[in-house]
Amino acid sequence: MARRRKGEEEHENHERWLVSYADFITLLFAFFVVMYSLSSLNEGKYRIMSDSVVNAFRNIATNSDGQRIVSSPIPSIRPSTQSPPSEAAEEARKSRAERVKNMAEEIRKVLAPLVADGQVRVTEGAFGITVEINASVLFAPGEANLGPDAKRALRAVADVVAGAEFPITVEGHTDITPIATAMFPSNWELSAVRASSVVRLFVEGGVRPSRLTAAGYGDQRPVADNANADGRARNRRVTILIESRVVEAEPPPRPVRASGVTDSILPADAAPPVPVAPPASQPSAPQAPATARP
Repeated sequence: MARRRKGEEEHENHERWLVSYADFITLLFAFFVVMYSLSSLNEGKYRIMSDSVVNAFRNIATNSDGQRIVSSPIPSIRPSTQSPPSEAAEEARKSRAERVKNMAEEIRKVLAPLVADGQVRVTEGAFGITVEINASVLFAPGEANLGPDAKRALRAVADVVAGAEFPITVEGHTDITPIATAMFPSNWELSAVRASSVVRLFVEGGVRPSRLTAAGYGDQRPVADNANADGRARNRRVTILIESRVVEAEPPPRPVRASGVTDSILPADAAPPVPVAPPASQPSAPQAPATARP
């Protein structure tokens, strides 16, 4: 190697940065290669999850044979997949409906004078029998103790329903006239105690306590206008709900193939149960205190 001559200036290398830059680019390339490899391994799982979400929003599913199953949103064109009820089940349903009808007629018979006077209303519906009794028939104003005539009438009703197995809910209702006494600070207490008084009499009349529920709604569920005296009198009532459901709830729509043949996306042992519609009325916790007098 030739020796550098004295006095000759050393040449400065201005391209040394290319070495560090090349190393950085190489590391960055390796990083993206590794990330791509990982994403390729999980691509199948990501695709399955993505397809599941899309199918859920589009009501589209795939069965075990790979066939697309579409849930029809139009009930009129959805073919029925329910097997017709057996003869025994149909006979049992008819027998139950007949028992409910006879029970309603018996209640109307034992309360005939009050029904004729408009103080009692007995109605039948898909979810049972409703007996609405005006509070003036059962209680003195602002009181929750049953009078002798009221006890006789309710014992007659208890005799009719004691032999059945249907659940019974007794609801107390009042109007919006304020009340504030030592025993009943508000409308809630009065309505609840009145319902409990009827429940206790039913227990004494032979109705199993496990079938009974007492609920007080105060003035929160009026059936008439509280602006006039007649409406307030109608709202002061006790309602007896005999939950003798005779109509089953309609099952939810099942998925159907485009060809119109119904099929379930779940195995037979995993098929969801048919939901049962709620009773016509259920007791609920009071939302806010009210001050009303019956």
